[in-house]
Amino acid sequence: MPNPFEEREHAFEAKFAHDAEMQFKAEARRNRLLGLWAAGLLGKSGEEAELYAREVIKADFEEAGEEDVFRKVKGDLGDRADEATIRSKMRELLAEAKSQIMTEAER
Repeated sequence: MPNPFEEREHAFEAKFAHDAEMQFKAEARRNRLLGLWAAGLLGKSGEEAELYAREVIKADFEEAGEEDVFRKVKGDLGDRADEATIRSKMRELLAEAKSQIMTEAER
């Protein structure tokens, strides 16, 4: 007979793993969207913009958190966007990325 405590623990672990995966996907998508936004400010378009967005995604693997992504984009944009603008865009795009992922999951 299954142990209800073990079943509950497994369900919790599965939910935690799913939530962590969804957060990772949302942050990666946010970084891509941020890269495309920054590429536009840098005058890049098309394939050049996509390549830049990939660079922003890769920057996120330098350290835990999002400061590595912020530093990359801020360093590349220079005076084209201030800290508050970039951080605000990061929050906005994370919400957009989560929304996109949820919409895709419903299909």
